[in-house]
Amino acid sequence: MLELAILGLLTDQPLHGYELKKRLGESLGVLWGVSYGSLYPALRRLEKSRAIEEADPMEAAISSGAAVPSTGSLSGDLAVARNRLHGLAAPGRRTRKAYRITPKGTALFERLLTEDTVDDDRGFALRLSFFRHLSVGDRLVLLERRRSELSVRLDKTRRGSAPAGLDRYTRSLVEHRTRSIAHDLEWVDELTAAEKSSAHEEGATA
Repeated sequence: MLELAILGLLTDQPLHGYELKKRLGESLGVLWGVSYGSLYPALRRLEKSRAIEEADPMEAAISSGAAVPSTGSLSGDLAVARNRLHGLAAPGRRTRKAYRITPKGTALFERLLTEDTVDDDRGFALRLSFFRHLSVGDRLVLLERRRSELSVRLDKTRRGSAPAGLDRYTRSLVEHRTRSIAHDLEWVDELTAAEKSSAHEEGATA
């Protein structure tokens, strides 16, 4: 999942390792606990496989919204930012390494995003955050798979819910879990309906 998240973020723009860690925390949630100890080995693996490569640090700085006076062109902005960096950086200090995705990485990202695997809640949420990169057909396939997973989970929870002897607190937890799964299932049905409606409207106007 970490590789998928990294590639998905780099699909949008080049990023430094620090900015990647920050955005991974926002995408995956603080409970994932993405540390530099897990991030940089993943970056090295992706770089070794040529899925990502080193990018111009100034290109990453501009892409991430760093405050650089605009000259009206990308090449001009890069030159201004590069001069500013050289003027402010302490002697001997290394510029932070930035990364960008390669065509090979784009193909890997698409494969990881659509691979046939059972997701936990966080895994599905991560895939959903990158749904804009998929066709309507691929999105519907992933939503239907998620619906099937939730339906099985809900059935198991209902069949095994509230056995005799449970105290009221444990019983409350079981009931809450059942309601949460049912709510997620309803949400997925709404997403699926919206996708189908959008596809129908696009087909009607084509």
